[in-house]
Amino acid sequence: MIRTIAIEREYGSGAGGIAEKIAAQLGWTLWDRELAEEIARRLKCNPQSVMEREEKVDPTFYRLMKTFMRGSYEDSFQGGGKRMELLDAEHLSGLFEKLAKDLADKGNCVIVGRAAPYFLRERADVLRVFLYAPEEEKLRRITAQGRSKSEAQALLDRVDAERAAFVKKYYNKVWPQRNVYHLMVNTNEGDDAVIETLLHKMEQLNAKALAHA
Repeated sequence: MIRTIAIEREYGSGAGGIAEKIAAQLGWTLWDRELAEEIARRLKCNPQSVMEREEKVDPTFYRLMKTFMRGSYEDSFQGGGKRMELLDAEHLSGLFEKLAKDLADKGNCVIVGRAAPYFLRERADVLRVFLYAPEEEKLRRITAQGRSKSEAQALLDRVDAERAAFVKKYYNKVWPQRNVYHLMVNTNEGDDAVIETLLHKMEQLNAKALAHA
């Protein structure tokens, strides 16, 4: 039986709002920004620091600085090197993987992004979904949140490219990895249509599980 929905998404596809609606409809817990907040709580740092580093390859300067800090006795003594190590992309990915698996074990949740569908790809109780949209629709959704068109275009050009580079570097996979997902849905059809499609697929998987029980 499906106990978790894991959603990967193109930036601007409206996945956050769709995930929030479907979680409310099911009475399940939403984990989107809350994922970064939980990681920050565990690391005792600012959630913004986590969000700035997640789902992207570390900048060259950051990687070089981290290398130097690893070898610094003074910084290690003060604890700064350890904190920087924990906040690099590779370590954050490991933390998100552990958290995603912990949440799926508890069930009744909707998880957005952070490679959760990939981390949970072998679980039969997880519905794995990729949400995308035409560029015009993504621009419409982003500007509706108060961004200028130039800001929205810059974000579209950057964010998904960073996600793809991150997946390529740390997992040697193409993003999105299509065989991971049960569904890839165009959100241009509207939030209600997307939610109906996801719930229908969930019902199909549950019926299949019961038939084989």
